[in-house]
Amino acid sequence: MKNPSAHFPRIPRITYAGPGSKNPLAFRHYNPTEMIDGRSLKSHLRFSVAYWHSFRGTGTDPFGPGTVQRSWESGKDALSIAKTRMDAAFEFFQKIESPFWCCHDRDIAPEGKTLAESNRNLDKIVAHAKSLQKATGVKLLWGTANLFSNPRYMCGAATNPDAHVFAYAAAQVKKAIEMTKELGGEGYVFWGGREGYETLLNTNLKREQDHLAAFLHLALDYAKSIGFKGQFLIEPKPKEPTKHQYDFDVASGVAFLRTYGLEKDFKFNIETNHATLAGHTFQHEIEVATSQGMLGSIDANAGDPLLGWDTDQFNTDVKEVTLAMVAILKAGGLGKGGINFDAKLRRPSMDAEDLFHAHIGGMDTFALGFKLARHIIADGRLGQFLTQRYSSYDSGFGREIETGKATFKSLEKLVLTKLGEPKLRSGKQEYLENLLNTYLHG
Repeated sequence: MKNPSAHFPRIPRITYAGPGSKNPLAFRHYNPTEMIDGRSLKSHLRFSVAYWHSFRGTGTDPFGPGTVQRSWESGKDALSIAKTRMDAAFEFFQKIESPFWCCHDRDIAPEGKTLAESNRNLDKIVAHAKSLQKATGVKLLWGTANLFSNPRYMCGAATNPDAHVFAYAAAQVKKAIEMTKELGGEGYVFWGGREGYETLLNTNLKREQDHLAAFLHLALDYAKSIGFKGQFLIEPKPKEPTKHQYDFDVASGVAFLRTYGLEKDFKFNIETNHATLAGHTFQHEIEVATSQGMLGSIDANAGDPLLGWDTDQFNTDVKEVTLAMVAILKAGGLGKGGINFDAKLRRPSMDAEDLFHAHIGGMDTFALGFKLARHIIADGRLGQFLTQRYSSYDSGFGREIETGKATFKSLEKLVLTKLGEPKLRSGKQEYLENLLNTYLHG
């Protein structure tokens, strides 16, 4: 990069200053080079910046136009603007100490009048991105295709009742997988924002789900044919923009993948705000995925409990993040996944500096949550409580239940002749909540 401060000239590279720092443009908990268990904190957390929110978001909402104006959004044509925008993005990635970034195909390159023109545009921008990755060392965490913005996808992409739209979506995803492979992406995400329905009056639900499964099989086959070894990921969301989306939550996603023989090749990209829209906690969705060995990656954001839609705010809730990190660490970490800040500035936050404040807050929160989670696990009291609570299944008839050796008859005989009435045992919820607070607040 010719000028490392061309687009954010007044903002220095963000560095670690420690918990006592009052510098708003410094990390208080995220020290990228801090070594923990033989690895840097940077490699543990694998932070990623979402290109769509951070570099395509304008502050637009359903009640008003955009409020954000960036210096790099001016130029003689769409392709030159796209290149300048990407220069600004990679400057940001470096200054914020993010090792990864994520994108949709249409985030980085303008859509043309034809698919062929769109593909040519994408090739040019991918080449530019590849050179920037080489120059900076920043990598692509995962790529994906935007199958929801264009009017052609108003009734879905893979689940569209028109086979012509299905074919177009297949061609677009083919190119997006190629894009991801070219940029060395470690995964590819499918988010079915319009893969669902508004009313069953005009929907053949089974046929649409069959088509969605066929689409995923075709994508998997093509990825294997070109040697793409990245992890395929499903990102669940219950609603919005579609009233009911087929990838409602992790549990329904697991059922879908198993029904159609896709469970060995797909994992989940779990988003906090999507979890809450489904009526779950972030930790719940992670636990469901890890229980099936299907945790892939994380979209880090939060919703507003007083609002019923996907607000995509930066998550600064230390308790929520700590509990999520406990679940992630117990599962062995994120592997090829990462923590992608799929979050956007609030509409009045229009300064370039706000983009740094937002990511600093999110990164510090996850770094602190990671450290607290390690302390919780190492301390062992929560783990010991769980072990003791389920200890009756570790031997005797409890073990026979888990190993499939028990029968209703054998269990009935035990109760009638030996066990009698079970003793009530406290769940100790209040004690455990107090214990958690000692970790969080001392």
